[in-house]
Amino acid sequence: MKTISRISASLTMFLSVAVFSSCGDKIVYLSDYLSGIEPGEDVMPAIREALAVCRETNARTLMLPPGELTILPDLAYEDYQFISNNTESLKRIAFNLDGMDDFVIEGENTVLMFTGFISPFSLQNCKNITIKGLSVDYTRTFHSEGTIAATGNGWMDILFPNDYKCGIEDGKLYFYDENNIRYNYSSLLEFDVDKKEPAYLASDYWLYDEIEAKRLDGNLIRIYREDLKGNVGNIMVFGASGRYNPAFFVSGSDGINIEDVTLYHCGGMGVIAQNSSDIVLERLKVLPAEGRMISITADATHFVNCRGNVVMKNCEFRNQKDDATNIHGWYMAVDEVVSSKEVILEWRNYGQYGINFIIPGMAMELVDNETLKTLGVVTVASVEYLNKQRVRVAFSEILPENIRENMVMGEDLHSPDVLIKDCVFSGNRARGLLIGSRGKVTIENNEFHIAGAAILFEGDGNYWFEQSGVRDVHIVNNVFENCNYGSPTWGKACISVGSGIPDMNSGSYYHRNITIENNLFKGFDPRILHLYSVDGLLFKNNRIEMTQDYPCPHPYAQHFVYNGCNDINIEE
Repeated sequence: MKTISRISASLTMFLSVAVFSSCGDKIVYLSDYLSGIEPGEDVMPAIREALAVCRETNARTLMLPPGELTILPDLAYEDYQFISNNTESLKRIAFNLDGMDDFVIEGENTVLMFTGFISPFSLQNCKNITIKGLSVDYTRTFHSEGTIAATGNGWMDILFPNDYKCGIEDGKLYFYDENNIRYNYSSLLEFDVDKKEPAYLASDYWLYDEIEAKRLDGNLIRIYREDLKGNVGNIMVFGASGRYNPAFFVSGSDGINIEDVTLYHCGGMGVIAQNSSDIVLERLKVLPAEGRMISITADATHFVNCRGNVVMKNCEFRNQKDDATNIHGWYMAVDEVVSSKEVILEWRNYGQYGINFIIPGMAMELVDNETLKTLGVVTVASVEYLNKQRVRVAFSEILPENIRENMVMGEDLHSPDVLIKDCVFSGNRARGLLIGSRGKVTIENNEFHIAGAAILFEGDGNYWFEQSGVRDVHIVNNVFENCNYGSPTWGKACISVGSGIPDMNSGSYYHRNITIENNLFKGFDPRILHLYSVDGLLFKNNRIEMTQDYPCPHPYAQHFVYNGCNDINIEE
C-alpha cells in the first residue's frame, strides 16, 4: 500500500507541478512525497522522488517541511568523488544536485538528521543554486568525546557518555554506532570544558594506530601513551581519521548561495568549493549541538581555485576541528620534463588526487618550489590524464630553460575577490582565516577569538602544495581578542605570514600589499604581527590592549617581528 500511495502521490504531484510550471511557480513540496513515512523513518526515497520531479519539470524550488527529517544512506545516491583536501571515496549523497541550474532548496527551519556515512549536498557543474532555511546534524558524530576522569604517568582515564559507544579489541580502543559501523580516529586534542575551546597550550596527539587501552568499568576507559597529559574534568576529543562526508561539496559550479543554514555536524568540511565561482555564504552557522564540544570535524569552509567573488557575511564559526576558512589555489609538481614543451605533472598531496582542473587554453605559471618565484607563464595546448595522480601536459610555448623536477605549476589564477564581514570566529582548533587569494580581499568588522593565528598568509610548493601569494588585502575594523592561546604550532602571532619558502635568503616577496587599520588587538600575548616574505604592509590606527585572561608564555616578545620583507610601515 505504501508503494502505491507514493506512486499516486508522485503522479498527482507531477501533474500539479506541470500546472504550476505553466504559471511560472514551479514549486515542488517534499511533504507531498512523505505519505506513509512515519516520523523517524528514512525520507531518502521521498527526496529521490521529489528531486526527480524537479529535474523533469525544471522546477524552480524544492520546499522542505518544518520539523526533523531522518535520512539514512541505504537508498541514497552514490558517486565516487575526488574532493580537494578531503578524503576520496565512494560516497552516499542525500541531495545530489549535480548538473542542475536555477534551483532553490528552501527549508522552514528544517532539521536534516543523518545517520552513518552520508554526505548532505553535492553540487557539481551547477549554476545559480540557493540552499537556505535548514540545519544539518548526525545521530552519531564522526569524532568521539570523553571526559578526563584521572591521569597518571603514561595513562589517562576517559569516561565516555552513551553517545560514544566504545570497545576494546586486541588491546586497542575503537568506536562504533548502533549499527556496529566503526568510527576511526587519528588524533587526540584536549578541550577546556568551561571555556568550550581548545585547552590552554594544548597540542594534537597524532596517532598512526588505535591507542592502547583497557576497560575499567562501564564506559570508563584507560588509555596509554608515554607523553599523554591533560586536566581532569576537561574533554578529550578523538578526531575523525578521515574527511569522508563534507556538508556541501561544490565543484565546477557558478553562483552558489547558502543562506540561514546551521551545521551542527558533518564528517568533513562544512563548505568545500573547488574550481567554482561566485560563492556567497550568508548567516551560515557552524555550531556544536547541545552537549557536544565539537561542531564539524574539519574546516568550516574551504575554497580552492575559485573565481569571481567569495563572500561570507554575518556568519558564525565555532568549535570546528580545523580552520574557519582556507582560500588558495593548487600546485602540481613537475615529475618529469618530457621535452621543451611537455611535462608530466604529479599531485604530491594525496588530498588532491583525482582533481582534473587543467584544460587546453589555460595559462599556467611555473614556480620555483624553493623560492616560490614565478619563472614564466605558458599556455596549455593539450592534456592527457594518465591516472588520478599524474597528467601529461603539452604547452604552446617553450618552457623556461631552468625548469627542473619538483618545481610546481598552477593555473595563472583569476583569483576571487573575497569579502569576509560581520562574522564571528571562536573556539576552534588551529587558525581562523588562511588567506591566499590574489584578488581583492576585505576582512571587515569581524570578531576573532582563535587558539592560533587569527589570520595566516601561507602557501608552499613542497608540502601542502597550496598556491597563494596575496596582492591586495584590507584588514579593517576587526576585534582580535585573546588569540594564540593554543598550541605553539598554530601561529607565531595574531596575524602571521608563514610563506613556505625553504630558501630564506632568496629575496622572494610572495605576499604583497597588506593594509591593517582601525582594529582592536586585545590579548594576553604581545605578539601582533609576524611577517616573512612580504612586500608592502601598512599598520596604522590600531589599538593594542593587554589582558591577563591567560598566562603569557611570551611576556617579553615584541609586538612586531619581520624578516625577508620590504616596505613595512608600522604606525603605532
